[in-house]
Amino acid sequence: MSVADDAPAGDILSTTAAGPAAARGGGLRVGGYIVGALFSVVSALLLTRHLGVVQFGEYVTALSLVAIVGALSDLGLTAVGVRELSMRPPAERSSLARDLLGLRITLTLAGSLAIVMLAWLAYSPTLAAGVALACVGLLLQATQDNFALPLLVGLRLGAVSALELARQLLTTVFTIVLVFAGAALVPFLGVSIPVGLIVLVATAMLVRNTRALTPTFSLNRWRRFIRPMLPYSAAVAASSVYLRVSIILVSALGTAVQLGYFSLSFRIVEVLTPVPALLAGSALPIFAHTVRDDDHDRLGYALGRVFEVALIVGAWVAVSIAVGAPLAIAIVGGSHFAPAAPVLAVQGIGLGAMFVSLVWANGLLGLGLYRQILASSVGGLVLTAALVAALVPIDGAQGAAIGTSTGEVVLAIAQCVVVVRRRPLLRPSLRVLPGVALATALGVAPLALTTVPVIVRLAISTALFAGALLFTRAYPPELLDLLPGLRARRV
Repeated sequence: MSVADDAPAGDILSTTAAGPAAARGGGLRVGGYIVGALFSVVSALLLTRHLGVVQFGEYVTALSLVAIVGALSDLGLTAVGVRELSMRPPAERSSLARDLLGLRITLTLAGSLAIVMLAWLAYSPTLAAGVALACVGLLLQATQDNFALPLLVGLRLGAVSALELARQLLTTVFTIVLVFAGAALVPFLGVSIPVGLIVLVATAMLVRNTRALTPTFSLNRWRRFIRPMLPYSAAVAASSVYLRVSIILVSALGTAVQLGYFSLSFRIVEVLTPVPALLAGSALPIFAHTVRDDDHDRLGYALGRVFEVALIVGAWVAVSIAVGAPLAIAIVGGSHFAPAAPVLAVQGIGLGAMFVSLVWANGLLGLGLYRQILASSVGGLVLTAALVAALVPIDGAQGAAIGTSTGEVVLAIAQCVVVVRRRPLLRPSLRVLPGVALATALGVAPLALTTVPVIVRLAISTALFAGALLFTRAYPPELLDLLPGLRARRV
């Protein structure tokens, strides 16, 4: 790989064009994901009715087991890969990407074998077969994630967004085909295989001229790379369990029906979980590049603006889920899942907090504060597990939702505190906080309109939320610069 190949990535990260590019790209990724998620609602509502409450709980349990493997086998390699490729000289980037690919393949294969054996022993041979198929899809996705690293570092986020949208749409199409074919549980868990193959080939065609696509397997180089990031890898492991611990604990401590209710709520939240990751992760190359250049003024500015956007979007998402939960459950699950609506409303609070949490997590990653990331992740895991284990026997799925959301809120606050204590110059401005608080209070007011259809309440809620933000000017002014008409008017 030549220096020229990497020049565009380095150039844009060093210029003032990086911020607008990341903002537009982040918006494209979020917008593309939402479009895909809307299409996936169609397959979800067909799938829940096709499988029923109990089998759908098994389906989500299997996906949760595979997701744990995905997080543990990644060990933060994708995020750290973005950071390192943003900071390292061009000549080192191709070899690093190949080393990361070999390491990711090795870890994914080892984790897949272990989780299939666990599913066989703890659940059933049928579930184990489905987990095995999903693990093949996971290996394909892990490879594709590695191939896409140059696109992320070069802020070619439009291409990344197209690939992510293609994955969602293809998953929806294959799922619908299986539903109409009357398939049992296991084939649905294998949908990721054809989807993964198609997206992997498309990604390879996009990057084939900028990097080598073959993995390398060098234990010595892996050891040198992993040693300094071991705390971060352990943090990723803790986070993967943290995100799934609620499902596992409900399956162990609750009834099959409670697991079904919580699984549907969790699945809806899980579909939206990548949104905060996309929003915060799009700015990670900028965070890392400013750290390399020791430009804390630029880092503080970038962190502060992304924090403000995340706070606003997270609050709106939490409010919208609280108001629209009955409609979401009715569409996706039908009347049999109606008791899951309050569960979803509570889990929406945790999803909203995740927007803020991931901003500060990416700030910590950009600064290379791996031990601090580990401490906060383990603390969040312990707190969430303790709360869920205590509350599930008392209040079933609702108790699990309270536990997970509480853990997410505490984690968001803790990570912000850690960043500020380590780097006081990065203390964020809280100027938008009163306006966001007012917008949130007004946004949940339509819950009192019990005789009004949910869709109307949701529209009123969003209008009140947006109106309060505009009235109090509780938004970053740079957002207007992304809109050509408003930008010209400001000039």
